[in-house]
Amino acid sequence: ACMTVMLVTTFLMSFIVIFVWQKNIIFALLFLLFFGSIETVYLSSSLMKVHQGGWVPLVLAFIFMSVMFVWHYGTKKKYQFDLQNKVSMRSILSLGPNLGIVRVPGIGLIYTELVTGVPAVFTHFVTNLPAFHEVLVFLCVKSVPVPYVQPDERYLVGRIGPKAYRMYRCIVRYGYKDVQRDDENFENMLVMSIARFIMMEAEDVSSSASYDIANEGRMAVIRTTDDAGTPLGMRDLGGLAESISTTRSSKSESLRSLQSSYEQESPSAGRRRRVRFELPNEDAMDQQVKDELLALVEAKHAGVAYIMGHSYIKARRSSNFVKKFAIDVAYSFLRKNCRGPSVSLHIPHISLIEVGMIYYV
Repeated sequence: ACMTVMLVTTFLMSFIVIFVWQKNIIFALLFLLFFGSIETVYLSSSLMKVHQGGWVPLVLAFIFMSVMFVWHYGTKKKYQFDLQNKVSMRSILSLGPNLGIVRVPGIGLIYTELVTGVPAVFTHFVTNLPAFHEVLVFLCVKSVPVPYVQPDERYLVGRIGPKAYRMYRCIVRYGYKDVQRDDENFENMLVMSIARFIMMEAEDVSSSASYDIANEGRMAVIRTTDDAGTPLGMRDLGGLAESISTTRSSKSESLRSLQSSYEQESPSAGRRRRVRFELPNEDAMDQQVKDELLALVEAKHAGVAYIMGHSYIKARRSSNFVKKFAIDVAYSFLRKNCRGPSVSLHIPHISLIEVGMIYYV
């Protein structure tokens, strides 16, 4: 492999000598013949050793390449299915502010790979269980092709539908060198970012007007380290009892006791920072903005649930044998033996809801 790369590099270097350095073509041919002959001898000696054991790294390379190709192919097909079956905004608007379902207290964080539109897993969930949280946040975690993403540029927040729908979209960006730690303050940062977006949108005259479907998909970068203009106040709480005693919650008493037991057994859950958001008493604040911030605060105090799709990828019956083997056997085996998204994203197990769905690609 190394000698093949060197031979190709020498071949391309001869073109650089001609077109970039503007040298004579005879000089380029002499360069190619001298260095190319040396590298060809080394390459031929490597090829002569293939039948004597040199085939082993070639076979291993083919196996690793096949695994990477199958994983990329299955992931690409899954993303294309999500993209083709996402719910249009006209369908969402036709349902009304309640979306045709019962809205219960709390915040629902729906993980999706789509940066626009509503994923099909949401409609699959509400079709079988017509109830959902008052505040919906479609959360997308993306890796961008830069080493690091500054904290002030990490969160992008936008709105889905009119303000009465209480639906938001948040894109969290990480660089390929950023470490996605178990951030104990993630929920608080997310709520604060949405609150900042609501205030920022209220200051924009064009955005605060009537809803226009043409503006769908607009996102705003939210600065998280700037304390100036913070719309909500944060107060640390010492225990869980105080945080749930004065707030309505969609969780039953048995679920609360189960969550309390889980937090006592899980050290990471017990170390999470408990805060209570407070809305400042400002008479100058618009009443509509104040109501939206109050609904966000009450939903946060009621509890946060993480909703994630647990998809099963299946090849269509009309697919050929190679595609069926790649999707139904190879990709399915890799999915079952790889770390789940909930583990890699550090989602609390007690608050996780997985929605099963079959993808026919």
